Amino acid sequence: MAENSTLFSPYNMGKFNLSHRVVLAPMTRCRALKGIPNAALAEYYAQRSTPGGFLISEGTLISPTAPGFPHVPGIYSDEQVEAWRDVVDAVHAKGSIIFCQLWHVGRASHPVYQPGGAPPISSTSKPLSARWRILLPDGSYGVYPEPRALNTSEIPEIVQHYRQAAINAIRAGFDGIEIHGAHGYLIDQFLKDGINDRTDEYGGSLANRCRFLLQVVEAVVSAIGAERVAVRISPAIDHLDAIDSDPLGLGLAVVERLNSFQKKLGRKLIYLHVTQPRYTAYGQTESGRPGSEEEEAHLMQNLRKAYEGTFMCSGGFTRKLGMEAVAEGHADLVSYGRLFISNPDLVLRLKLNAPLTRYNRKTFYTQDPVIGYTDYPFMTKETEAKDPRARL
Repeated sequence: MAENSTLFSPYNMGKFNLSHRVVLAPMTRCRALKGIPNAALAEYYAQRSTPGGFLISEGTLISPTAPGFPHVPGIYSDEQVEAWRDVVDAVHAKGSIIFCQLWHVGRASHPVYQPGGAPPISSTSKPLSARWRILLPDGSYGVYPEPRALNTSEIPEIVQHYRQAAINAIRAGFDGIEIHGAHGYLIDQFLKDGINDRTDEYGGSLANRCRFLLQVVEAVVSAIGAERVAVRISPAIDHLDAIDSDPLGLGLAVVERLNSFQKKLGRKLIYLHVTQPRYTAYGQTESGRPGSEEEEAHLMQNLRKAYEGTFMCSGGFTRKLGMEAVAEGHADLVSYGRLFISNPDLVLRLKLNAPLTRYNRKTFYTQDPVIGYTDYPFMTKETEAKDPRARL
């Protein structure tokens, strides 16, 4: 880390030269009607692009069994690949870099989203608890059903779906991909001992529970190269009942295996993306209380210290917290989610310490191509002109 680094210092992320450390976090927005990216997505991502900036797409489905939300884009068909090209081109035209987040929700789905109305697949046959509800295509909320635990023999096919999705993402023009191994979705359902109750080589020990993630990483890297592959994990997040008895131990086990893989390969993955424990408090509601700062710092700093490569943090970051994370060396990059929804020019606003527009949670997951999506205001040109720091 360079001395006196800030959120607005340049950073060399592998072969990518970033002009600042503020990253657009992957966020489901449900605007890709029938799973196909469209002009609204191109405008949304272009609005949030800056020269030398870095964006991560919303979770993008790797196969027809992957969805758990309505109107989420996929990357498994030729039509989807072609449609993503327009989005990626719009981002590149603004001088930004964009990765595609590869996503399979696993048991966090419903037969209405599954081919033939089948049960969703997972590491387990245990359903999600009644604490959680699933958003259905008609806008109502339903109960999560009992999933079907994958047979051992079926897992290589799922790994292949990730590999092919990565190849498709590069075909679409993406600069790289992020493997979504967090937040209670399919890979996390293998990682967490509060979910994974398998008795085969994918369950029980830490080594076994990490196996599926590592097989996905290896398959994707073999297809597109380590310099285009990132991993996201959330060992301390209980979203969708993703609880582990030893979050730090799990996080360190993943990091240790990623480090070993990198050493064996002779190249590093592009970054590791870890969600702060405070996401648990703020992820679903505005009234949640943050966790212990000391506990959070211990977990995140240990993972940061252990991982041999670029480290990105996300989860409830403000300008102040982001500045501190970079200045103190706790993160190389910081990804912002909800603040980026309502502030398309968030990078500039953070740089100027300007007021932020409040977001409207009610429009996070609607299908309107404009309202709550591309209609949030930019700062006025007059405001920018008055401040010499406004030049990005």
